[in-house]
Amino acid sequence: MNHHDHDLAGPDHIETRKAGVWLLHNPSTNQSTSFDRAHRDRLRLRGMLPHRVTTLAEQATAAIAQIRAKASPLERYIGMASLHDRNEVLFYRVLIDHVAELMPIVYTPTVGEACQKWSQIYRNARGLWITPDDVHDIPAVLRNAPFQDIRLIVATDNERILGLGDQGCGGMGIPIGKLALYVAGAGLHPSKCLAISLDVGTDNPELLADPLYLGYPHKRLRGRAYDDFVEAFVRAVRDVFPRAILQWEDFHKDRAFTLLERYRRRLPSFNDDIQGTASVTVAGMLAALRVTQQRMADQRVLFLGAGAACTGIARLTALAMRADGADDARIRGAMATFDSSGLLHEGQAIDEPHKRELAMPLATMRELGLDPARTHSPVDVIHALKPTVLVGATARAGTFTEPMLAAMAQHVQRPVVLPLSNPTSKAECTPEQALRWTGGRALVATGSPFDDVVLDGQRHVIGQSNNVFIFPGVGLGAAIAEAREITTEMFHVAAATLARSVSAERLAAGALFPNQSDLRAASFAIACAVVRHASETDLGRRVPAADVESLVREAMWDPGYVPVVPAAAHHGDDD
Repeated sequence: MNHHDHDLAGPDHIETRKAGVWLLHNPSTNQSTSFDRAHRDRLRLRGMLPHRVTTLAEQATAAIAQIRAKASPLERYIGMASLHDRNEVLFYRVLIDHVAELMPIVYTPTVGEACQKWSQIYRNARGLWITPDDVHDIPAVLRNAPFQDIRLIVATDNERILGLGDQGCGGMGIPIGKLALYVAGAGLHPSKCLAISLDVGTDNPELLADPLYLGYPHKRLRGRAYDDFVEAFVRAVRDVFPRAILQWEDFHKDRAFTLLERYRRRLPSFNDDIQGTASVTVAGMLAALRVTQQRMADQRVLFLGAGAACTGIARLTALAMRADGADDARIRGAMATFDSSGLLHEGQAIDEPHKRELAMPLATMRELGLDPARTHSPVDVIHALKPTVLVGATARAGTFTEPMLAAMAQHVQRPVVLPLSNPTSKAECTPEQALRWTGGRALVATGSPFDDVVLDGQRHVIGQSNNVFIFPGVGLGAAIAEAREITTEMFHVAAATLARSVSAERLAAGALFPNQSDLRAASFAIACAVVRHASETDLGRRVPAADVESLVREAMWDPGYVPVVPAAAHHGDDD
């Protein structure tokens, strides 16, 4: 074991030269009414807090009651953000203890509304903002981060925030929310995490016209200037935070693929929209196979949507089929993809490079009896291909229709139906529709949270295909392994591990994913699998198999107060 493993879980005490009110105003040191009498004397806090000394558990009980008393999800979001700004340990204690209830508040869907109203609800700075004005001195900006041993960065350029498009500086809500889930979901210590907004301007006319807008008030940087900006950013990260992993978040798909390919070997990095989404979706397929008792090599998949999400899912599905023994011809013939203009196939002009790999071979079309010269509907393709899995990432409600699902159910006993679009209002169909249109036989998972469905007296539990089941464990595992590169294989390992983590009871009830309250257990299993994989493939440091679990357990931070001790005699530096 080396000392780095303990670093990840955070310090066992905090030394500070601050005292009095300054300790209470710093979310990293504020323990509020939990400071005991001795601390209150030593740290000049006596009289600054009400008399009673409370436990963290008592504080957490009061805090969740305050959050629940708020009138709307956005108010609860603001309440959680202000708790985060006041007392970091308490914020994470409450989030972990109520993760299934609070995840839709601190992340999707509520975070989307927070991003849209960012300039109006802004309270307190968190993370770093880097604009084109900083391009010649980004390392100096990074050194202003409050902590210097950063292991995990989530960075966005704010262009494709959820299904909402360009949110300018408001996109910062996403890295902040993602990092809250890294900490709550996998136990990365908050001092090891950094949210970054690459605020390169916005093409959202409403934001540019808003007198209260807080971001860089220019049209979005494009072309060579944008590439140079990102290059300067990556170099600065390597220079200032050499042990950091970078997660690219909510970039436009045209840039997402390019940046991932350009930098994944120079800086251990991944794109959650492409690879995290792919991993959690393939995990849903693998969990469904535990119900249907079939092989991955024998699946047939129809994708509606040809953006970053479906492209990533198709790539990882192919890798999972190959791992199960399917050859390339079998794999190419087992997938079909529709974009907004129809079925993608060879022999048509396809402008976007990532879509070309999704095009159906002409030989497959001939085998299936599909004429390349004709326009085919999804229902036509379902009757020809007989897909076992239907994946939707279109951000358009109503994309999955009754004729489509009825056609699937005609050919397949237990069709797997995955309407993945966020937020709830954009889902391709509701779980209730998917079940009703397939006579209750579909195995359904959704990208947004939905309630369970009762159909003909039977309860169907709807699992959420949420990337939060993947990225925290992958990030933690890669950080512990000190991975030099984060590979597509790691996301397959994560998917297979997650699929095994679903309990038999949940599978029997139709759920393809664990309960969100089991997030830490799933992240632990994934982190262990990633550390093992990195060690075996020489992508990270060598870790003896027998040590992996204890290593990961030691690295996971569980929020609790640690002693705060005065560092040195005071010389008025806290005034």
